[in-house]
Amino acid sequence: MSERRTAQYGSWESPVTAELIAEAGVRLGAPNLSNGDVYWLEGRPAEAGRSVLVRQTADGRTADVTPEGFNVRTRVHEYGGGAFVVHGQTVFFSNFDDQRLYRQGPGEDPRPITPAPELPSGDRYADARVTPDGQLIVCVRERHSEAREAVNEIVVLPTDGSATPRAIVSGADFYAFPRVSPDGRRLAWICWDHPNMPWDGTELYVADLSPDGSVGAAERVAGGPDESIFQPEWSPDGVLHFISDRTGWWNLYALRSGAPEPLAPMEAEFGQPMWVFGMSTYAFLSDGRIVCVYADSGGEQLGIITPGARGAVPLNTPYTSVESVRAAGGRVVLAAGTATESTAIVDLDLATGAGRVLRRSTDTVIDPGCVSKPEAIEFPTERGLTAHAIYYAPANDGVEAPPGEKPPLLVMSHGGPTGATSASFDLSTQFWTSRGVAVVDVDYGGSTGYGREYRERLKGQWGVVDVEDCVNAARYLVEQGKADGGRLAIKGGSAGGYTTLCALTFTDVFGAGASYYGVADAEALATDTHKFESRYLDGLIGPYPAEQKLYRERSPVDYTDRLSCPVILLQGLEDKVVPPSQAEAMADALRAKGLPFAYLAFEGEQHGFRRAENIRRSLEAELYFYGRIFGFEPADEIEPVEIENL
Repeated sequence: MSERRTAQYGSWESPVTAELIAEAGVRLGAPNLSNGDVYWLEGRPAEAGRSVLVRQTADGRTADVTPEGFNVRTRVHEYGGGAFVVHGQTVFFSNFDDQRLYRQGPGEDPRPITPAPELPSGDRYADARVTPDGQLIVCVRERHSEAREAVNEIVVLPTDGSATPRAIVSGADFYAFPRVSPDGRRLAWICWDHPNMPWDGTELYVADLSPDGSVGAAERVAGGPDESIFQPEWSPDGVLHFISDRTGWWNLYALRSGAPEPLAPMEAEFGQPMWVFGMSTYAFLSDGRIVCVYADSGGEQLGIITPGARGAVPLNTPYTSVESVRAAGGRVVLAAGTATESTAIVDLDLATGAGRVLRRSTDTVIDPGCVSKPEAIEFPTERGLTAHAIYYAPANDGVEAPPGEKPPLLVMSHGGPTGATSASFDLSTQFWTSRGVAVVDVDYGGSTGYGREYRERLKGQWGVVDVEDCVNAARYLVEQGKADGGRLAIKGGSAGGYTTLCALTFTDVFGAGASYYGVADAEALATDTHKFESRYLDGLIGPYPAEQKLYRERSPVDYTDRLSCPVILLQGLEDKVVPPSQAEAMADALRAKGLPFAYLAFEGEQHGFRRAENIRRSLEAELYFYGRIFGFEPADEIEPVEIENL
């Protein structure tokens, strides 16, 4: 056994390089089954972030379906999702550049089946389903014009593109999950209106569907302004199923004799926040059972619901995070990861719980001695409550810290803010822990996975509860002797960037921070963002402009005089969710106040970085920044970052 080197925390040499993260991995998701073939999407940083549809045939051959020049991605709600559907061996997908729907049969080139856009923003399509006879597509359309807010509706069009899309359901602000019954005679969907988000309150409707795509009188069968409905699906025998949080927990129901019947009443979350289209947390098996994923006190679980039984029976699998589950007959595929292995597309054997990996997000194998395993923690926070987080200790078998030294701690604040952390292996987390930086990924109040009551802790309290929980997570770990109280940093993207900037501005706990495309001006965000989130802050802060004073009180850009530690800002210049003006305003304020900061702007990036060179540069810049602030020398060769006022 080789002797361990002694090196300061943060300066450990690591096999998990920024280049490895940027170029060796792909984003995997949206698994699907059709005619015995498995389909999934790969987001490829090395191809400028292009999203490619891949198919593995029944005999094990894997190949790209999407030819060069096409990018399977929709911009409905800006976050997209539900960008493709397969019927038989024919694929229908949304292409990112023009947002048109394309049809691609076996051995054919893609051809558009929706009109060319009249405006650059154009018409956008998502969450499509093909009728059983293969003649029609039903999907969500988002229409953009220069004069008014985008219009969302459900449309129908022929699969051969012989007619233009025709609206069949309209009037609500938003739609999702248009689902056609197995006999093609019924259509289900959910909808909701401002200021609700889909995890606040949605309605589930059902209507007759004619062969020509016309829809009859709609009947609301579940939901309301205070009940969130998620993933309506028809079982193979034509029974409508859906997830509802009417009990305070997202549980699964079947609609029988016009009434919802609970299938697995549990204090567990079978649903997830619908940030993107096409999400799936349960699927039907040929024998009547349902395979599902749910979160309870034991973390995320795969389980089986058997007809007549009350509850879900957990499957013995190694997966700590499941992003999507699909089934056809008795076969199940999913996108899942474990505590020590990255996300993969998996063909699951229900009998044994074993999974056959069809594609892993990275083929790179990290020395187990350099892998930090997640530890779920619960810690005290304000108002006598407790909050949740996942802690990762520094891990690198080849190095040890000097005696008595405690590691820097990086507090991670997830986006959303209605979202959740994941215990799945993530190279971006291991990038820090293998260098000697401890990490705590905080599920602050407002996060999902703990029931509606926990989710609603953030109502009217964004910038308060999330900050308190991140601060208390750091304090808890310092008290436990697991972190150096003088070297605490916080980072986050989007809403997590807002929490980061608030924590740095309104508390004095942290010594540095990194905001990725974060909100600096809550008032500006309320008046300059896309339709999907244009009223989101009504629930998180308060109605605007009635609560304008509160918005200003919660905006870090207006209180930079309180900020006393350095911050690095990283921003995509094509971001429509949190516009670059937010980061630029914060940079201007920091510059005017003479406070230390760095600002890196990236051409061609939207909300979240997809290009390999930008992923690499942002990670290395953040490491360099912390090294300068906390006094350690990274082992990596890094292009210096200009830190103004330092």
